[in-house]
Amino acid sequence: MSFHGILPLKKKKVTNTKYIFVSGGVLSGLGKGITAASLGVLLKAHGYSIDIIKCENYLNLDSGNINPIEHGDVFLCEDGLEADLDLGSYERFFDQEVGQKNFTTMGQIYLDVIEKARDLQFHGATVDAIPYVPEEVIRRIKKVGENIDIVLVELGGTAGEYQNVIYYEAYRILNQRQPKDTLHIHVTYFPRPAHINELKSKPTQMSVKVLNSMGIQPDFVIGRAEQEIDEKRKGKVAFHCNIDQEDVISNPDTKSIYEIPLIFARQNFDKKVLKKLNLPTKKIELKSWKNLVKTIFKEKNRHVNIAIVAKYIATGDYELQDSYQSLTESLKHASWHHDAKLGVTFVNAEKLHKKHKSELKKLKAADGIVVPIGWGERGVEGKIDAITYARKNKVPYLGLCYGMQLACVEFARNVVGLKDAHTTEVSPDTPHPIIHDIPFDEKYQRIKGDGASMRLGAYDCVLKPSTLAHSIYKKHHKFKNAKQNLISERHRHRFEFNNDYRQILEEKGFIISGTSPDDFFVEMIELPQSQHPFFLATQAHPEYKSRPLDAHPIFLEYLSAALEYQKQYQKQS
Repeated sequence: MSFHGILPLKKKKVTNTKYIFVSGGVLSGLGKGITAASLGVLLKAHGYSIDIIKCENYLNLDSGNINPIEHGDVFLCEDGLEADLDLGSYERFFDQEVGQKNFTTMGQIYLDVIEKARDLQFHGATVDAIPYVPEEVIRRIKKVGENIDIVLVELGGTAGEYQNVIYYEAYRILNQRQPKDTLHIHVTYFPRPAHINELKSKPTQMSVKVLNSMGIQPDFVIGRAEQEIDEKRKGKVAFHCNIDQEDVISNPDTKSIYEIPLIFARQNFDKKVLKKLNLPTKKIELKSWKNLVKTIFKEKNRHVNIAIVAKYIATGDYELQDSYQSLTESLKHASWHHDAKLGVTFVNAEKLHKKHKSELKKLKAADGIVVPIGWGERGVEGKIDAITYARKNKVPYLGLCYGMQLACVEFARNVVGLKDAHTTEVSPDTPHPIIHDIPFDEKYQRIKGDGASMRLGAYDCVLKPSTLAHSIYKKHHKFKNAKQNLISERHRHRFEFNNDYRQILEEKGFIISGTSPDDFFVEMIELPQSQHPFFLATQAHPEYKSRPLDAHPIFLEYLSAALEYQKQYQKQS
């Protein structure tokens, strides 16, 4: 099912694009992206074309080289952009692809301005940060807005940080030029100290004061809190922040982020926004979205527990899930389709290899095992241990990217008998380089940092008939070209399966079920279903293409296998 039935896309000439800036205050991680995405769902339901741009503070040119523990899941786009996880939220909420034009960093902007200055494009002027850098921000925002009704501009970080002053200055300048076409939404936090037991509005007041000091008056304040913002608190914010009380919008914690558009709709947030932008409103239909939320909150009779063998989970004394957000979201989408309650357990790969009882217990309790993306040596042997366990015990296994490469290594070691088999990423001198890097070829890869070549973005794959992979895409009508058995999935990796080992692995029962159209790259592998109910791994990243109303077929069938495994296991018990 697609959103497009309820969120129509307009195809017309747009002459007066509107710009909605979304900033944050008090603390990071409040959910500016989810707030903007939820508002966008409603505006799109009114018939307006929507697009976004996320403005990040850091000097990195993209999110690709940032440790996921530092900044969460890197979201991979169709065109190869490695972006902030919020772009994944936009794709899932809007049901439309995003890419290079929808994401910018301070590093990109400064680099562009410096290069233009070096090329004398400013005609010898003294190129100060103000106004040249904000003007570059505005140029990028305007580019997104070409022939689009409304552009949502998410400003990274929080108000008052020196790193993002440029973005706020860009809003101030654009608002000064086009006051009727711009609007500022400020997302803040209302804490509830346990010893007081009431929501406190003072942090919000101080955050708006910071905005005011930059010459910005917000049009709306969105109150993030554990619960709904009451009228007394709204009144305080309205008085001290110089806005109407009705323009203080409540955004409480909820069991699912997909409920937030409905929470906003109940407060007429969309209508208030359109009124301020002098745009007409209409009665909107949110039936599909309401049904989705109803399905999410419905009491489930079945439960499925998936173990993700991970390495990007620990930060100090805390465990994070943001590093694998696209994966966990994809599993959720599939679980809703199966009307099953999803349990996700993170197994620490390093501790698993050291035989920690807690991690072994988690693995043995799982109905399915996933080995996801990863880089480098840390945790590799623990992941291979998990793959061995899944293969021997017929536990449904799904390998994604590194999870495919290590499944190949595991098979070579433990089935074929190549005991020293490895990936050259970890062991450059291995006598059996099952996974290796290949010479750069511009038709396959792009150079990314210090000569490193990668495959990034969408690539085609031909599936072998009568395989598990082929049956999955056929069942769900997800072929790009069914006659050619052709699919397309997103890629983000550097190392590849070594074709010198194809024959020896296949002779032992290894199935290569998907290759690139020219048969050069191994894209999908599996074990015979006569030997294992579901053992599938792909070099690609299907998790980046799953949507809440259109779960990816691989995850649908993987969870189906996990539920069946659970049933069989319970019978045996």
